[in-house]
Amino acid sequence: MKRMIDNIIQMPDRIDGLPNICGADGQIADVMYSTEPMVLNECGIDFSRSKSVFAIALHMHQPLIPAGGGDLRTAEVISNLKHMLDNPTVGDNHNAPVFIDCYKRMGDIVPQLVSEGKNPRVMLEYSGCLLHGLRDMGLDEVIDNLKRITLDPRYRRCVEWLGAPWGHAVAPSTPVQDYRLHVRAWRHHFAAIFGFSALQRVRGFSPAEMALPNHPDVCFEFVKTLRECGYRWVLVQEHTVETAPDGSALRNRHLPHRLVAKNSYGETVSITAVIKTQGSDTKLVGQMQPYYEARGLSRMTLAGRSLPPIVTQIADGENGGVMMNDFPPKYFEVMNEASSSETTPCNVSEYLEFLTSLGIEEEDFLPVQPVMQHRIWERMPEGGGPQALQSVIETLREEDHRFHMEGGSWTNNISWVRGYENVLGPMEKASSLFSQKALSGNVSHTEKRFRNALFHLLVSQTSCFRYWGEGVWTDYGRELCRRTMDILEYDF
Repeated sequence: MKRMIDNIIQMPDRIDGLPNICGADGQIADVMYSTEPMVLNECGIDFSRSKSVFAIALHMHQPLIPAGGGDLRTAEVISNLKHMLDNPTVGDNHNAPVFIDCYKRMGDIVPQLVSEGKNPRVMLEYSGCLLHGLRDMGLDEVIDNLKRITLDPRYRRCVEWLGAPWGHAVAPSTPVQDYRLHVRAWRHHFAAIFGFSALQRVRGFSPAEMALPNHPDVCFEFVKTLRECGYRWVLVQEHTVETAPDGSALRNRHLPHRLVAKNSYGETVSITAVIKTQGSDTKLVGQMQPYYEARGLSRMTLAGRSLPPIVTQIADGENGGVMMNDFPPKYFEVMNEASSSETTPCNVSEYLEFLTSLGIEEEDFLPVQPVMQHRIWERMPEGGGPQALQSVIETLREEDHRFHMEGGSWTNNISWVRGYENVLGPMEKASSLFSQKALSGNVSHTEKRFRNALFHLLVSQTSCFRYWGEGVWTDYGRELCRRTMDILEYDF
């Protein structure tokens, strides 16, 4: 496998001004499906002496918006980061230079700690929109800093990249076939920027907004997509899942679980789930709370083996004063202290590889399912199909207004469906037309027209256009859907 990867020609990360997000899917799949251990043999962690471990992840995203000009219908699609730089007196736009520093600073922090003899750890998750925007703005120094810690053997053991939906789309309300396109586009784009060897080390997946679909058929396709795209584990928010099959709360959030997705036909698919504890407050990572939570834990037993429990947290890597200003010194402080302690910083994939080395497999993890599914399976006839499922859902909604199939997210109180009809309607029309024109026809994925249509489709599904729900952000989303449909109508 290594020889094959070394012989693959490096792809450009941009083609005709567009991000390289499709066209080499066969090569990408070969890399992602590798089963070779990738990180444990070089991590330098002695898990046998750790009483507990902790992992942090930094989520980074900036949407692409039609704001490069005064007329919405003709404005160039640019990064929101560029829009902030160009309009520094509006709102919080003055933070744009600080954001840029946040995007590149781990490329300086990690090497400094390594040079001081420490063993730092961090997981990174950057949306495809952000990566393209950085390159489009000419911020090559950011990409170069990230390449340094991704590719240099001295530092790559300290940094784990997490896969993500390219356009920061939320799984509960994005058409399942389009979500698959997001997942495939991100891994393709990442390989084009960082190379195939770097992609081979990407094992975990971070859903946008930590949004996990709880509709059985949608969740089944979500997990199936991750498995088919070569991912081994997914990060889930603790309040978005329940113990399977009884629906009880999680009994131990500090051990990996197995997310089991069952559809209306009775088919199942599963993936390792690593539990993100607590809510969305960036202070939890900004103040390195996972380290202090882990210090209060001791070794546990799983499948007859003794192992350290893991505390895992993710937060925006640039938003808020704590993350912008307080995180770097706190990160230095904790990594200096923890590198020689019994509470060890680690990344999730090396932890999971350690469990595998003990003989612990995914089947040994306790099963979980998305919240509220227990109530469905109590009434759902086995293999009843979509109509029977819909009937059960409607009955449960009538009986309890709190019952919903709209997924869960950071704080489990945000619906990604209700109130967003102004955006979801055009998005669904664009999705249907893309499926009809681009996916169903004999159109090569290496053609510019396919890449252009795919780019606009993925950009139009960014969560920001739904998160804000009204005003200019809704206008952005609707305009991008219009452009997608125009491309499909006139170029195909």
